[in-house]
Amino acid sequence: MNGGLLVAGTTSDAGKSVVTAGICRWLVRQGVKVAPFKAQNMSLNSFVTREGAEIGRAQAMQAQACRVEPTALMNPVLLKPGGDRSSQVVLLGRPVGEMTARGYHGGRQERLLGTVLDSLAELRGTYDAVICEGAGSPAEINLRRTDIVNMGIARGAGLPVLIVGDIDRGGVFASFFGTVALLSPEDQALVAGFLVNKFRGDVSLLEPGLDMLHGLTGRRTYGVLPFQHGLGIDEEDGLRVSLRGTVRESVVAPPVGEDVLRVAVCAVPLMSNFTDVDALAAEPGVVVRFVDRPEELADADLVIVPGTRGTVRALEWLRERGLAEGIARRVAEGRPVLGVCGGFQLLGEHIEDDVESRAGHVDGLGLLPVRVRFAREKTLTRPVGEALGERVEGYEIHHGVAEVLGGNTFISDDNGHSLDGCRVGQTWGTHWHGSLESDGFRRAFLREVAAAAGRRFVPAPDTSFAALREEQLDRLGDLIEQHADTDALWRLIESGAPPGLPFVPPGAPA
Repeated sequence: MNGGLLVAGTTSDAGKSVVTAGICRWLVRQGVKVAPFKAQNMSLNSFVTREGAEIGRAQAMQAQACRVEPTALMNPVLLKPGGDRSSQVVLLGRPVGEMTARGYHGGRQERLLGTVLDSLAELRGTYDAVICEGAGSPAEINLRRTDIVNMGIARGAGLPVLIVGDIDRGGVFASFFGTVALLSPEDQALVAGFLVNKFRGDVSLLEPGLDMLHGLTGRRTYGVLPFQHGLGIDEEDGLRVSLRGTVRESVVAPPVGEDVLRVAVCAVPLMSNFTDVDALAAEPGVVVRFVDRPEELADADLVIVPGTRGTVRALEWLRERGLAEGIARRVAEGRPVLGVCGGFQLLGEHIEDDVESRAGHVDGLGLLPVRVRFAREKTLTRPVGEALGERVEGYEIHHGVAEVLGGNTFISDDNGHSLDGCRVGQTWGTHWHGSLESDGFRRAFLREVAAAAGRRFVPAPDTSFAALREEQLDRLGDLIEQHADTDALWRLIESGAPPGLPFVPPGAPA
């Protein structure tokens, strides 16, 4: 088998990442050596591979679904927004500069098609199958000429295309039909059919519509996936995270001890790697919520200032909203505060930034004895150390270099030498993303927080975050196996789009 498939969507957040991960896990359980691929990803949630390359976290999770190590080939182009109009461009895991949307789509993106196709070809030469994920919608006709992630990659590599639609939003039939009808005849020839996502109710009531859709487009529906809570994998776009919501539909299990533990995450602008708090949300009795008002800090047992692609901007935002004052008051009272990456940097005394914001010297919150200077070279590592007597692993993605002038060591090596971070009382800071996924360290940290907060909270002794991830990925594989036509999917991956698919007018405008 040397197959491939592009999973596209009628919209952003239609379920492409979840479906791709589910197909990957289903295939690997059939003994297929499979890899994920996303040519271009726009995300503030990223991950560092073992070779020190930065890719989107969604592709890292899809690699886990495939039971393989993630590599830069799986996400050759990563765009990290720095605002509404510009992004840092990361090529094959390394940043190559900032670019406006107009500049990128005006020529740079098109020139990257060769790099993207070469990356995909290398994966296809190594694996039995490569399951690719599109971005947004393939029918973005204003961007089709320079597209390298939807029909551009499908045409370039001869991939069949499966279009996913979120029926929970409504309008899925119109979205399916309109997506096909806005593509050129050459693009339409690769669109094999549809997959309905997040359906609630009796499938028999949907079937007449699916039959009519087949009659109108000549394309079949490959499955109807039911709505299930808690199936989302690591989100892609930090600009769209809800400030009022909790962590992706997480269900709070009953606490092991007498009390719950309340965690408030400051929803700073350009929040990056907010997936860091998923491991906390997975703990029985831990309630995690995003906040953007100072009064929401009052009942929190732990306040987290997360990573951000705009440290200076986040600092201004905290001050404007009164959150900076609320955090400072907590620190003075000895109540727990944790800063991660950019959140760690802004807790320090001052920041020298001629790289990210180009703001020069900026006073920090002055809550940790740390000074930060932004370097042009980005730190991308996968370190291992010890904290609170427990082994801890993480990954670093930052331009800021911290000079720690006092306080206590947070994370050290085997000989007790400081590796990263700083602690003063109950104020903690670290550059390491993902550290809370280390089960022993997370439990030790939560015990410290509970004691400082005066809560009779007890961490569950058997929560394994890695095992919970695996269970989640298996549920995605089950979803495909039980609710999609896997025989038809197999033929599609192995043999490509069916021949003779009809053209649906009017097609792409000239």
